[in-house]
Amino acid sequence: METIYIKNMVCNRCIVSVLNIFKTEDYTVESLKLGEVVAIKGLKSEFGNLSYALEKAGFEIIENDNDALIEKIKVAIIHKIEIGETANLFQALAVKFSKTEAALSKLFSKSEGLTLEKYTINLKIEKVKEHIQLGQLNFSEIAYSLNYKTSSHLARQFKAVTGMSMSNYKSLGSWDRKTLDRIV
Repeated sequence: METIYIKNMVCNRCIVSVLNIFKTEDYTVESLKLGEVVAIKGLKSEFGNLSYALEKAGFEIIENDNDALIEKIKVAIIHKIEIGETANLFQALAVKFSKTEAALSKLFSKSEGLTLEKYTINLKIEKVKEHIQLGQLNFSEIAYSLNYKTSSHLARQFKAVTGMSMSNYKSLGSWDRKTLDRIV
């Protein structure tokens, strides 16, 4: 049994896709969560074929510890945003990964070319776009759900990232959203 870390596996649709690829390549999957698969290689399995099939679907096997840590950080941030627990996020990440905030930030910036803070803001803005499209929450409720102190803070960040106000975005109707694996 081996643990395989997968890059760009950041949503439930990704989990289904990766599971199907592993099954097709004759692996028995013991457990599967965002960014990580624990599997047993079958008799007909070839690692090269698995790697190729994953790459063809937009995923990548992570082969070094730093890249695996970066992917774990991304998954943890996405999870925290999904459940609305972004207060003290970087401190929580430091505790979770037994590193200082500065060390995590430096590693992330070096690997991804943007700061942890900027990455988190970009993820939050995509979540805001999703909420606007769903139309179930007003702007204040969206801000509150993402732990913004005020809706005006969110509005300023949204405009800085997208170049338009949330109201203008809402009125577009043809919404431009990035998938979570394409944020960086």
